[in-house]
Amino acid sequence: MDKELEALDKNHTWDLTMLPEGKHAIGCRWVFKIMLKQDDSNDRYKARLVAKG
Repeated sequence: MDKELEALDKNHTWDLTMLPEGKHAIGCRWVFKIMLKQDDSNDRYKARLVAKG
């Protein structure tokens, strides 16, 4: 997760701003995936931060 957050920050994926009055922020969630080699052994792990809703 740390690598993914660093990449998002490095690429300036978002800007923090004040939330307008009467509006609600969109939630987010981490999605994890294990990438397997052809022999079904672990190759690497992936983590993505996705918006909910």
